Amino acid sequence: MNHVSCIMKKEDGITLIELIVVISIIGILAVALGFTFQGWIGKYKVERQIKEMYVDLMNARASAMQRNRAHFATGTATTYSIYEDTTPAPDGDGILQAVAADRLLPSFPKTVEYNINWTGLGNTITFDRRGIISPLGSIYLISTVDPDYDCLIISAIRMNLGKWNGASCDAK
Repeated sequence: MNHVSCIMKKEDGITLIELIVVISIIGILAVALGFTFQGWIGKYKVERQIKEMYVDLMNARASAMQRNRAHFATGTATTYSIYEDTTPAPDGDGILQAVAADRLLPSFPKTVEYNINWTGLGNTITFDRRGIISPLGSIYLISTVDPDYDCLIISAIRMNLGKWNGASCDAK
């Protein structure tokens, strides 16, 4: 009986080699997923910022038509603001006056994480009383990631989200 119990002996636990192999595999997977996650987060930030800008500009256009007075979007490399034409009273004159004269809308200026390029727009967009947009051009965010959306195409009667191809914004 002693001989049989030696043959049936069960060994519990794992070896050091098995432990090292498992830890190595987990480490490799964690590093690979970390790089993928960082890229995804960068793309998400760019897309979120350009979509937020799109919504703000569409709201300015709708407000210009609803309130029957011009609205203006102005920007720098990292911020943008929306103004309502209030000078001279009561309905404004369709021209962006000194920054303190026309009314800055609540929650502006907004700062973005990536630099804004105002291609062909001269850093000011006008929405007239009928919602017509001028000048025409595009806005894109300068980043090192490759998001699905990173620019806006500005035309007289609409704005489209798009993808910057290095020379222009391709509508999506």
